[in-house]
Amino acid sequence: MNVAIAQKSLSESSQERDFEMSERDFDCIAGIIREEAGIALSSGKSSLVYSRLSKRIRKLKLETFSEYCQLVSDPSNTEERRHLLTSLTTNVTNFFREPHHFDDLKANVLPALLEKAARGERVRLWSAACSSGQEPYTIAMCVLGLAPEAASWDLRILATDIDPTIVNKARTGEYEDQLLKNVPDVEKKRFFSKSKTDNDIWCAKPELKSLISFKEMNLIRDWPVRGPFDVIFCRNVVIYFEEETEQKVWSKFAKVLAPSGQMYIGHSERISGPATKYFEAAGVTTYKRVGGVNLD
Repeated sequence: MNVAIAQKSLSESSQERDFEMSERDFDCIAGIIREEAGIALSSGKSSLVYSRLSKRIRKLKLETFSEYCQLVSDPSNTEERRHLLTSLTTNVTNFFREPHHFDDLKANVLPALLEKAARGERVRLWSAACSSGQEPYTIAMCVLGLAPEAASWDLRILATDIDPTIVNKARTGEYEDQLLKNVPDVEKKRFFSKSKTDNDIWCAKPELKSLISFKEMNLIRDWPVRGPFDVIFCRNVVIYFEEETEQKVWSKFAKVLAPSGQMYIGHSERISGPATKYFEAAGVTTYKRVGGVNLD
């Protein structure tokens, strides 16, 4: 899950706009998205907010942004708040994104975990902002590439995202051919098959899908997971949180990551705040959970 960036200011002329969006309207929308998802929207994102939500306003046959704000200001209107979230977030991802993380996973992390799973022990990996699914499917390809029998072990990948629409899309495991451009031909043919109804669509094979459980989850709410996880990927999400929220989320990850477990974060992110005492650097935007340190 990611948030697109718009640079025009709130003072931009509204002459070419179909709807007027006041500063008060923007503040209302920014407050709701902060409350719902922890995302901090500056006034520089006004053009993005207008372009995304004006389509929704037309569909609802409303006449003003003020009317829309009244609609989404009702906390019980969960359906429209979900539409707001979906409209204002952009899911930017691809297979093998930031490939050094997957190189490290295969070379330095998975071998020991696969030995553990082969002995009948529990192994869990978590893609904590899975977007449309490319990240967890890439993790699954790494696992099966090293251990084709892994699906029969107690090894599973949890894939979560705040947006239920994108989680449902990820669950299908269906991708246009151009979206698999980063997947080597050998892996593509091994783990995907052409759709029977659309020759441009590739479908994840059952062995790949069987490793992954997709669920809706909000990182700033209570977590319905206990762990421990041996590996966590959470990339290019926390950067959009306010500092206090960001630090709380890092600490929550520390509580569910197994001692010596591996954490992969985005290229512009750094673990900060109280959680730093629970992690040590293990590579480029890669951290290891420090063993023997008691959690507060």
